[in-house]
Amino acid sequence: MAPYLFLCLFLFLPRLYASFSSSGSHSCSSLIQFKNSFSITEQASLFCGLKSYPKTNSWKEGTDCCSWDGVTCDHLNAHVIALDLSCSWLYGNFPSNTTLFLLPHLQKLNLAYNDFNRSKIPSELGRFRSLFYLNLSNTGFVGEVPSQVSHLSKLVSLDLSSWIYEYEQFTIEKHALEGLVHNLTEVRHLFLDGMDISSVNAHVFMNLSSSLRSLSLADCDLQGKFPKNIFDLPNLNLLNLGGNQNLSLDPLKFNRSSNLEHLNLSWMSFSPEFIDSVDNLQALKYLDLSGNSIFQGLSVSITNLSSLEQLIISGANIFGGLPDSMGNLVSLKFLVLSHGEIPSSLGNLLQLTHLDCSQSQLSGQIPSSILNLMQLEYLGIAENSLEGSIPDEVTAFPKLIYLYLSDNLLNGTLPSWLSAAPSLKEIDLSQNQFSGHIKEFQSKSLEYLYLDNNKLQGPLPSSIFQLLNLTLLDLSSNNLSGVIEFRMFSNLSNLEYLDLSYDSLSLTSNTTSTVNLTSLFLSSCNLSEFPQFLKGLKSLETLDLSCNKIEGKIPQWMQEVGNDSLTYLNVSHNSLTEVEHFPWKNIEVLDLSSNLISGNLPIPASTINVFLISNNSFNGEVSSLICNASSLQILDLSYNYLSGTISQCFGNLSNSLQFLNLKKNKFYGTIPPTFAKGCRLSNFNLNGNLLEGPLTPSILNCRGLEVLDLGDNKINDTFPHWLGSLPYLQVLVLKSNHMHGSLRVNSSKSSPFFSRIQIFDISSNYFSGPLPVRYINSFKAIINLEKIGSELSYMGVYDLTGRDFYTYSIEIVMKGQDRELVKIFTMWMIIDLSNNQFEGEIPKVIGKLNLLMGLNLSHNNLNGGIPTSIGNLTSLEWLDLSSNRLSGTIPNRLADLPFLSSFNVSENQLHGQIPQGKQFNTFGNDSYEEENKGLCGFPVSKGCNIIEPAPPNVLEKDGSKSNIAFGWKVVLIGYGCGVVFGMSVGYVVFQTGKPKWLVNLVENQHEKRQRRKSKKGYRSSRRRRI
Repeated sequence: MAPYLFLCLFLFLPRLYASFSSSGSHSCSSLIQFKNSFSITEQASLFCGLKSYPKTNSWKEGTDCCSWDGVTCDHLNAHVIALDLSCSWLYGNFPSNTTLFLLPHLQKLNLAYNDFNRSKIPSELGRFRSLFYLNLSNTGFVGEVPSQVSHLSKLVSLDLSSWIYEYEQFTIEKHALEGLVHNLTEVRHLFLDGMDISSVNAHVFMNLSSSLRSLSLADCDLQGKFPKNIFDLPNLNLLNLGGNQNLSLDPLKFNRSSNLEHLNLSWMSFSPEFIDSVDNLQALKYLDLSGNSIFQGLSVSITNLSSLEQLIISGANIFGGLPDSMGNLVSLKFLVLSHGEIPSSLGNLLQLTHLDCSQSQLSGQIPSSILNLMQLEYLGIAENSLEGSIPDEVTAFPKLIYLYLSDNLLNGTLPSWLSAAPSLKEIDLSQNQFSGHIKEFQSKSLEYLYLDNNKLQGPLPSSIFQLLNLTLLDLSSNNLSGVIEFRMFSNLSNLEYLDLSYDSLSLTSNTTSTVNLTSLFLSSCNLSEFPQFLKGLKSLETLDLSCNKIEGKIPQWMQEVGNDSLTYLNVSHNSLTEVEHFPWKNIEVLDLSSNLISGNLPIPASTINVFLISNNSFNGEVSSLICNASSLQILDLSYNYLSGTISQCFGNLSNSLQFLNLKKNKFYGTIPPTFAKGCRLSNFNLNGNLLEGPLTPSILNCRGLEVLDLGDNKINDTFPHWLGSLPYLQVLVLKSNHMHGSLRVNSSKSSPFFSRIQIFDISSNYFSGPLPVRYINSFKAIINLEKIGSELSYMGVYDLTGRDFYTYSIEIVMKGQDRELVKIFTMWMIIDLSNNQFEGEIPKVIGKLNLLMGLNLSHNNLNGGIPTSIGNLTSLEWLDLSSNRLSGTIPNRLADLPFLSSFNVSENQLHGQIPQGKQFNTFGNDSYEEENKGLCGFPVSKGCNIIEPAPPNVLEKDGSKSNIAFGWKVVLIGYGCGVVFGMSVGYVVFQTGKPKWLVNLVENQHEKRQRRKSKKGYRSSRRRRI
């Protein structure tokens, strides 16, 4: 018998081996062809982080594919049964006939976190009838999920989620989803996050298998009410409904037998009663209620969840605050909070490792009980309004790794534990009010240190130069002092980013640097030359030497500094006199503004995005080579002596150029008519040149134009009514040209003109006819009918990186004085029609301009009275109606304008009593003198003999008499006393001059605050990009 068995095995094994070998060879060949369908790029798996690597690099022809990365085989017959290519850097279109479908025995397929370039999911996936695990999450697939996926009846886990917002959402047709829910009877885990299911009734999920353990439907745009019975599924462990803002949950009482461990109800709608029974979920470990309004405060029932390990309530409005019973959550390890004050009971959460309360509108102080959190690894309370000092105890936070307390109002000295904590890697205390010295650091693990924008003083601690892992150091905008030898940084081989700007440090070094810096900021460091230590910085990408005292020309050796790597160079606000050429091949941002440089304008490399050379002495013509910079976004050549015609090639930059400032030069000729469709200009400033001829209608191709300043030229044209159709135009300055004709609109079209306009200056031209009532009615932004919608304080544009913000500027007459607005405040509303030949009456509709700050109609031929409707302009700060032929009285209602600080009606034909009291007590005789012979009362010398009764608009409303009864004798006595007192005060004011110092003081303080705010935004945005 034994010989017979041996003979059988001898005959059978070769066939088995041949079958085995043939099957394996076929599978390997299919996998190689699948691999060759894609290119390999790290960007395709960017969101995987450190876990990603190109697994298919190990796939070599002629080797056993069962040993390849990501491939699992059935060892009995060599069939490929599992393929895990998640995070494998695959990029390219997914072939609909891919050889992957030649692997019929596949049971597990994971292609997550690759980029299949907007391909469609192949319907052939339905062939994998043995598949029980399918993961296509975040793969760049788009379009509809094929119904054939529902044929995979053995699926236990299906993940089609996508939270990478660069990708389009999957969609799924109603019947396909119903089939999916109906057929997948074995499914335990279903993840559809980010899929567009808005057209499907949420009740379709009522039919899910009772064996379901995980259901994730975040950001699916689900509508209506979510079925309650989902919460009754006996095995449900995870439920994520977050981000469905149109989805609501009816009140229900949770079952104490529930196995639910993970519940996400963020950014959706539910009643407070829903949360009140949440303490029944005794197995719950994760709860996210972010983005909801919790009106009675955080429910105490939540604090009874003794198993809860992670609680996230970011972006929520907790109107009743946080309960003291928060300290009952003794198992909590991860906590994200928002709003109110930090409760002291948080000190009871002894297991807490992660506490994040950033951007939560927190106020008050950091409670000292926080020192109890000895397990804490992450503490983030940035961007709030916390005050006081940081609690201090030298042995606190022994495990802390990340500390973020920036952008608060914290003060006092730096806590001692900050320098003693042994595990700290990142510290950000920027944008606070800390004072005192920086203590010596004992920890050697520190990698990122932000202490900028505080009030720290004294020398740098020597231990900083021993922090061998230090990658970033920002000490800018403090009061630090002492001498810094740059060679002291030579030990810091990992240092990439260094900012010592705006301190009182003295930098010295005659040696070449050996530090491998990529970003160096030495603005306002009292430098008088280019530092020698720059010579060794071959990999430098960003260099800021602005606001120093550097003279002469850029030295020859600077060509070698970051020759191939330098992308950002700022040497503005120095005393440079000569620039021969720009050697940096990859320069993107170059700022030479506010120097003393003369000669012809050198042209930077074609990679330039931002080129700023304003306030120099460049002359000659601008070479058309500048238009080779196809990515040029911001160009400022203002305040130079450049001449010639404006190159027509600027029209070729329509797709990139947003900011073009050629102000205050000597350009002549006409504005080039070459702005093409798709023009992206938002700021176009040609003020103060010698330009002539009519305006070019090609400007209308710049649909995003916000500021157009053509003032102070020689443009001879009628008013360009057609500019009114630009939908975003906010500032129009045409002043001091040779423009003429009427502003009357003959068109019967009802479409609004200049609906976004905020500053409208056409002064010093030859315009005639009546004031433009049609335009005034269309100024919706000033009427406050058009929402401005900007969260920025000033008008401007960000560069392509989003790192720097470049503000727009204009010149305008404010309160009778020429002023250059280096920054245009977004809320400024100004109309200047002065120095023209307008005639007729001032229209009453001008009183509709509720937000108007300044109105100048002086030096025209206007007649009639001053409309009382001007008294409606409660934001008005200056009003100039001088040098017209106005008659009648000055309306008493003007005395009620609370902010009016400049008023001029001189050289008119007004009569009657000047309004008294409030702001009018501060105006001098020059506001009324010349021609107005009939005016009387303070401050003019002519007294009023007859006390006139109060005007009708005070005593009467809508023509009805007042019901208030009083004696006129009492009024006259009070009036007389008031006049005497007012005359006395007025005399002192008249003799000493108007209190302009007060106005100037307020304006200067406001400007300082805005400058600090702007600087803060610049620093923080730059830091976040690290």
